[in-house]
Amino acid sequence: MEDDDAAGGISVEEVTSTSDEVIDALARLIPQLSKSSGPPSQNDLAEMAASPAIVLLVARGAEGGIVGSLTLAVFRIPTGIRAWIEDVVVDSQVRGKGVGSLLVRAAVERAEAMGARTVDLTSRPSRTEANRLYVSLGFEPRETNVYRFNNAAAG
Repeated sequence: MEDDDAAGGISVEEVTSTSDEVIDALARLIPQLSKSSGPPSQNDLAEMAASPAIVLLVARGAEGGIVGSLTLAVFRIPTGIRAWIEDVVVDSQVRGKGVGSLLVRAAVERAEAMGARTVDLTSRPSRTEANRLYVSLGFEPRETNVYRFNNAAAG
């Protein structure tokens, strides 16, 4: 799966195997998204690439280097096929140039092709630019509570 933005030379592709390039790119990108989570290891990437429920997408800039990524999780539950976008990150050097939009649109198209009728995501309120992007792409805030159980704190 590849989606090219003719105007900016940005392409989106699925990661189907591990490579030093992807490992290095995520080691650079993940800290820009989360200070509390480290980047995935080669084994983590191999597990994601092998999973039918996970689609790891990367965006390449005009020069070919990886400048963004996101993870799409698609899974069946009793009420249907669900899709969830996680860990959207665009390199700070290229934010505002359409990379995030291309990644999210590619994920939505892929989720639809896999049978999901809806796609969910969450974003911290402090990420104003990201939230503005999601609304501009047609995502709507939901009336819901999001809860997290922290296994580390429960022990």
